[in-house]
Amino acid sequence: MIRQRAFTKEHSMLKGGLHCHTTRSDGRGTPEEVERLHARHGYDFLALTDHNFYNYADYAPETGLLIIPGMEIDAVIDSNLGLCFHSVCIGPARENGNGFAQDQRPEHPHVKTWQEFQTRLDQVHAAKNLTLYCHPDWSRTPARSFENFQGNFAMEIWNTGCVMDNDMDKDAYAWDEVLLDGHKIFGAATDDGHAMDQHCGGYVMVNAEKHLDDVLRALSQGAFYSSTGPEIYDFYIDGDRAVVECSPCQFVNFINGTRPNRLVRTTGGLVTRAEITLPDETRYLRATMVDVEGHRAWTNPIFLDERG
Repeated sequence: MIRQRAFTKEHSMLKGGLHCHTTRSDGRGTPEEVERLHARHGYDFLALTDHNFYNYADYAPETGLLIIPGMEIDAVIDSNLGLCFHSVCIGPARENGNGFAQDQRPEHPHVKTWQEFQTRLDQVHAAKNLTLYCHPDWSRTPARSFENFQGNFAMEIWNTGCVMDNDMDKDAYAWDEVLLDGHKIFGAATDDGHAMDQHCGGYVMVNAEKHLDDVLRALSQGAFYSSTGPEIYDFYIDGDRAVVECSPCQFVNFINGTRPNRLVRTTGGLVTRAEITLPDETRYLRATMVDVEGHRAWTNPIFLDERG
C-alpha cells in the first residue's frame, strides 16, 4: 500500500494561505486587515507574499496565525516563452538561515530564457527558501516554458484572483503535462488576493505541527492537499485499487494523464468514497472532487515508483 503523505494522520491538518498581497505592494487591504480576515476564516498559517518585498513580520499577533516568511518575485519575458515568470518564495526564520532580510527588495528584471529566471530561483534556494510557480495560465506560459525549472516544490493549480479577474488558473492548468514529462511537482491552491474579496478562496491543508519548520517540511514533501471547499480524508493505492474518501461531493475524478479520466459518481446521491481499479501504465495518480456548489479539491499525486 502507498498512502499520499497528506493522509498519514501524524499531525492535525492545518489550513494555510501561501500567496496573498497587502498594501505593502499592490493589495487593497493592510497587512493587519488581511491577517484578521484569514483568521476569521479558520486559517492556521499565512504567507504575506507582496511583490519583491520580503516579510517576516506578524502585523496582527492577537490572531494566533503562524506567519510564513516570504514574498513573490517576478520577471518580464522578452521572448515567445510567455508574458512573465512569477514565483512565491517562502522560508524559515532569519535566525535559522533564511538569507533574506526584512523588507529586502529584489530586482525586477527582463529575461529571454527560462535559464535566466532559473538563476533567480537558484539564489532564492541558496537563501533556504522554497519556491512555488505561480499562475502559469495567466502568465501565458505553456508547460515547455516552465517545466524545466529546478527546485520548485509546487505549481499553482488554482488561483482565486486569476479565476475572478480572468477566468484562468482554475483547474490544474498544465499540471499533467509537467507530470507526464517526468517532473515530480506538487499542486497548490492559492488566492493571490489583491482585492479583499479575493482572499480566503483557495488554500492548502497541511499535515504538520503548527511550527514554521514543520509546515515548510510538510509542504516540501507534498504532505498536503488543496481545496476551495471540499475536505479530503484519505487517498491511497492498495494493490490494484485506488481509493479516495472525502466530504459529500457530486463526483470524484481520478487522473493519471495517460488514459481518459475515471469519473466516479452515484445515482441520486453524493460520493463520500470512490474506488477504481488502477489503470494500466500508471506512473502517477491524482484525484479531484467537486461538491454540489461547484467547489473543488485536489489531492497531490501518488507516484507509483514510491510504492514499496
